[in-house]
Amino acid sequence: MERFEGTILRGETLEPVRGRVLIDNGEIMAVEEEPNSSTDIILPAFVNAHTHLGDSVATEAAVGLSLTDAVAPPDSLKHRRLSAVDRETLIESIYRTLGFMQSTGTGTCLDFRESGLSGATALRSAASKRDLTAFIFGSGEDDVLDVADGYGASGATDDDFSAQRTAAQMADMPFGIHAGEPDASDIHAALALDPDLLVHMVHAEAEHLTEVADNSIPVVVCPRANHVLDVGRPPIRELLDHTTVALGTDNVMLNSPSMFREMAYTAKHFDVTAREVLQMATIAGAEAVGLNCGVIDVGRRAALLIIDGDSNNLSRAVDPIRAVVRRAGPLDVTRVVL
Repeated sequence: MERFEGTILRGETLEPVRGRVLIDNGEIMAVEEEPNSSTDIILPAFVNAHTHLGDSVATEAAVGLSLTDAVAPPDSLKHRRLSAVDRETLIESIYRTLGFMQSTGTGTCLDFRESGLSGATALRSAASKRDLTAFIFGSGEDDVLDVADGYGASGATDDDFSAQRTAAQMADMPFGIHAGEPDASDIHAALALDPDLLVHMVHAEAEHLTEVADNSIPVVVCPRANHVLDVGRPPIRELLDHTTVALGTDNVMLNSPSMFREMAYTAKHFDVTAREVLQMATIAGAEAVGLNCGVIDVGRRAALLIIDGDSNNLSRAVDPIRAVVRRAGPLDVTRVVL
């Protein structure tokens, strides 16, 4: 049985307590409050709630391009690069990105994987060599659900996804869809598909927020990617007031998949507390797809991030949650337990 001592950000509220976490066979067996001298901060490993890991084949290639030219199907730079890459290079590129994510505290990512069945199996192959869990939202025909964990649609105006929505429902798998990224024109059509997860909602209006709340649909926001693509700012405060909101880093082509950077950017540019941001980066993404991680509590999967609270960067921080969200970075990571 392994034990980790320090300041534990415990439970769904991330309440800081001094104590130790005991884990055995990949499960949290006990969270015990007791005095100790450790300066470590123990928190749930991050759940990056929206990635496009296939973009690893061409990092920074689309900087300066519009949303349409950079990533929109089927003729954007992203899709041209994905069509041209060989499978071995694709898997190796994804594998290396997963390695960066794991080393910087991400324990799980929810990935929208392009290229249908072959794309999903490529990600599955790359992830099999890492400890990080990749939850795959597949694309293309509904047979992708044979290897994926859910279905991820590009947008309601890109194609008719009703058959895939039905297939996901029949398989008891989540259906996610991009909505409201460049403008609000596709949000009603996305909501009509009764999705289990919405991504972006940058241009969500009052009527959309009401429907999201009435149907308890979680939303993933990706504020850094929205900034790079110049599509606007997601209404994070309003979304939080209506539903569960998770945090994702989006396109690897445009941004490093660093949850530290995403948290700091969100905390410093939006009307949210550090505690809310850390919840967005951990438990919210896990709950959105029913995963047993993202929180430190008995019976949960042991996915932990250990931060050195006495690093040169964090020494004498007055609040461990603010320190993690606004200031911490990869050099402060002591260990990632997955």
